[in-house]
Amino acid sequence: IIGDSGVYGWGDLEGGGWCERLRQKWLKLENAPIIYSLGVRGDGLEKVAKRYKNEWETRGELRRKVPEGLLLSIGLNDTARIGREDGRPQLSEEAFKLGLKRLVNEIKKEVDVMVLGLTPVNEASMPFSECLWYSNKYCSIYEKDIEETCLDLDIPFLSIHEKMIKLITFKELLCSDGIHLNTAGHNWIFNQISEWQALKDWADLK
Repeated sequence: IIGDSGVYGWGDLEGGGWCERLRQKWLKLENAPIIYSLGVRGDGLEKVAKRYKNEWETRGELRRKVPEGLLLSIGLNDTARIGREDGRPQLSEEAFKLGLKRLVNEIKKEVDVMVLGLTPVNEASMPFSECLWYSNKYCSIYEKDIEETCLDLDIPFLSIHEKMIKLITFKELLCSDGIHLNTAGHNWIFNQISEWQALKDWADLK
């Protein structure tokens, strides 16, 4: 599972994040896939594109095989505006769409790939780190770009932003910084992923 601080588990002081929760769950299941959590704080599309192949090729030591699946969770950091609310984005929507399609196409040639959507943000807490402005408007736009890319390439996609932001209490799933999930938020994501039929089918989990 490759991505940013969400994959790393930042903000979940109890369970280590949704990825770690899933790893722990699958460890207890006979013949379930082995999970490698490869999240790096602050990573966006371009950084993940540079490191994904080396990360993937150097895991999966079982029977000297590379991992058979890759779950991608990126995009939130690309949406941020720099310096001010209407500043330039970390990565423009056009560049994001082009780069994502190129990356997912490349991964698809090597391994089964699945993609997650983006988590919402609390705009009242902006700016993050005194210089980055995140908004749900752009989170929604970039998630739709991710979904369209996955549909075009026939790749499983799990919407997160569209579902979570409909919750009246979604802000209670976020840390005080406005962008990272807290323990409850990571648990919510974990439950969504645990019941994701595409992932269960791929992992052959009944």
